[in-house]
Amino acid sequence: MSGGQKKRRVGIVGYGHLGQYLVKQLRDNGVQHGLELAFVWNRDARKLEGTVPLELRLAKLTNVLDWHADIIVEVAHPCIAQEYGESFLKAADFMALTVTMAKHPDSFRLGGHLGELAKGARQERVVLYKGPVRQLCPLAPNNVNTMAAACMAAPSLGFDGVQGCLIADPALSNHHVVETEVTGLGGFSVHTRRKNPAASGAVTGEATFAAFWSSLLVCQGHGGQVFLC
Repeated sequence: MSGGQKKRRVGIVGYGHLGQYLVKQLRDNGVQHGLELAFVWNRDARKLEGTVPLELRLAKLTNVLDWHADIIVEVAHPCIAQEYGESFLKAADFMALTVTMAKHPDSFRLGGHLGELAKGARQERVVLYKGPVRQLCPLAPNNVNTMAAACMAAPSLGFDGVQGCLIADPALSNHHVVETEVTGLGGFSVHTRRKNPAASGAVTGEATFAAFWSSLLVCQGHGGQVFLC
């Protein structure tokens, strides 16, 4: 970064494992990438004590405009983006981060009937949902970001044409899996499979932490558009 270049200020919304990782990266490596920490917010502010200086703690998300962040990274519950996403976009560029994959039943955070289905997947692989992504999004908001990104990347299919499949598999004790299959005319198809190491019961795979940091480094401004990274 040149001496006269302005640092991009990053606000972190959520202080779970991902939030803590990003804060540490910003502290240790932010300067060399032209980034600095603007604020940290967490639903339970007590978790910030002893690790986040008082002057960097955002008490109320309704005051986010006053903190002059250039980028806001939401790594909290999806309801935060639903309630405050519009305000975040007024204040800064906004990244909402989650992962969709097949994983061990203990690694899901689901409610309603999907949660009950996941609890029952102790002995064998269970398909929790298979159908249009549009219907899955409100049922599993923590687990559909990859599918939703595919819907946006394929506008001719959209949320109704892209099919989503959410699976609980007790055999996936140390990794998560994302598989995609694209089919075309004349029998053409492309199949990919991603395996992400993860501790038993972990919601987020190990490689995802570095992926979040890499996405933050390439975020240069949305310019009124949506970018997938």
